[in-house]
Amino acid sequence: MSPPGSVFGTIGALAAFPLRLAAREVERQQGKLRRGVTRRTTHVVFGRLYLARTGDAEVERRVATERAAGRKLISENGFLRLLALMKAPEASALSRQSLLEQSRLAADDLDLLSLFDAFEHDREPYSFRDLILARKYAGLIAGGASWGAIARSVHRSGPVASLTAKSLNVGSQHGRADAIYLDDGQSELDGQLLFDLGSPDDDTLEELFADAEAAEEAENHEQAAALYQRCLAIDPTDAIAAFNRANCLRASGHAAEAAHDYARAIKLDPGFVEAWFNLAGLMSDEGRVASARRHLQKAIALDKAYADPVFNLARLEFDAGNLIEARRLWVRYLELDAESEWARMAQKGIQFVGLQLVRTAG
Repeated sequence: MSPPGSVFGTIGALAAFPLRLAAREVERQQGKLRRGVTRRTTHVVFGRLYLARTGDAEVERRVATERAAGRKLISENGFLRLLALMKAPEASALSRQSLLEQSRLAADDLDLLSLFDAFEHDREPYSFRDLILARKYAGLIAGGASWGAIARSVHRSGPVASLTAKSLNVGSQHGRADAIYLDDGQSELDGQLLFDLGSPDDDTLEELFADAEAAEEAENHEQAAALYQRCLAIDPTDAIAAFNRANCLRASGHAAEAAHDYARAIKLDPGFVEAWFNLAGLMSDEGRVASARRHLQKAIALDKAYADPVFNLARLEFDAGNLIEARRLWVRYLELDAESEWARMAQKGIQFVGLQLVRTAG
């Protein structure tokens, strides 16, 4: 069972289970499941289809980012087991450290392969079959394969545990040096061919969302907004799609439409603190100071550890001539962030307000 109150965010589509059914089960267990990641996300699920569209370096960067944010990272199978939607493998007792020592697999490779379900277990304790796989994977990596090539390939032949009885090698009859194949002369576990991205049948919500995210990342904001709109046409309850579309519309100069979609995201998820914050920024850009103030105050009330709205509200109050309130807010900001460039600006703001108040008093 998942802990009540957990907020799951997905990165990439699930390969083995429809997201809408998983979301229904999460809700039944008193949690929430959303595509993407927000400040309230407590658990991040990495769907295996994420690998089909993303290079190893970007996956590693995203994993490091989410881990540094203190979120719990879960594999697709681990997520389904947590919800009791997939049967757990046999109990085992092999620790992560023991697996590393006996297999000579690098720790980072073990963690990434586990995150994308290249083992029978997604975390410790591991099984003896996992040890066999770890030794095979270590050999493949020594032969020139990357962890990503292995993770993209191993599910092609069925359950990963079945690979324990097969010999894996690096190489390809198609000229790809890090492809993985079975040593029977015929079966290539080709991660490049694992997903057919050009099929009309692939036009699903998850894939549309992934396309939209990719377009947004590439700063193709008009295209991304159109793709997020298609997502919303399929699932009108997706607050993150509405929020992301609003960001894209704002970036492409469509302020009124952006405000509408920020408001839509908030209506769908009143606790969506980033939507309140970004809408406040848009209101400030439009010169609607009172509205911006209200939205920033709401963001702060929702997430007292969120430093950005505190800084922006301080600056807004400073511009309005409310110097004592601006100083109070900048002091609060420094309690949340004492080291960034914004922190140095807050310190300068406090010093300036202090000088102004002294001059006024004199």
